[in-house]
Amino acid sequence: MKTWIVISAGHGPPECAWVVFHLGPVFAAAAAQAGIRCEEVGRTDGPDRETAASIVYELEDMSEGPGVAALLAAWEGTAQWIGKSPLRPEHRRRNWFVKVARLAVEAAGSVELREQDLEESAMRSSGPGGQTINTRSSAVRLRHVPTGLVVTARDERSQHLNRRAARARLAALLLARAEGPRGPAEQARRGE
Repeated sequence: MKTWIVISAGHGPPECAWVVFHLGPVFAAAAAQAGIRCEEVGRTDGPDRETAASIVYELEDMSEGPGVAALLAAWEGTAQWIGKSPLRPEHRRRNWFVKVARLAVEAAGSVELREQDLEESAMRSSGPGGQTINTRSSAVRLRHVPTGLVVTARDERSQHLNRRAARARLAALLLARAEGPRGPAEQARRGE
């Protein structure tokens, strides 16, 4: 079974997006060490070059044992990163907090994707898989034109199944993005 995880800076300062950018590879390495396939399926860029407002990972158990459940028990919730800000070196704050949460794939089904907002392209998958990989364009790249979000799916041998997976990933990213930054009124309320 596949699980999606989002690491998000939420409403935090720019340093939180810097933490997300650097915490993502640490999370992926922890997943690989636990025998879990961890693939980045989407990213929302932050304000600077080495920042990311959010990163979405797809996890899948590759071995027997606690796997994803144990990893999520250790990581899910609020992650604290302690370090000096590279964006504002004079800033006194050293503790930065980001969210690590499971995405509700069922809720992603409630996001409506309009056909006119999507650009789809087929491509060949890479990696092991024999002649089917080398001769058929079964992988799918899906772009959401209004937001510029791009997702790919190449796990299945069928283009139809990959198209369905790409739509689900895009819906989950749009859902995560909608839960992200709020309007000025919400920010003012949080500031109080």
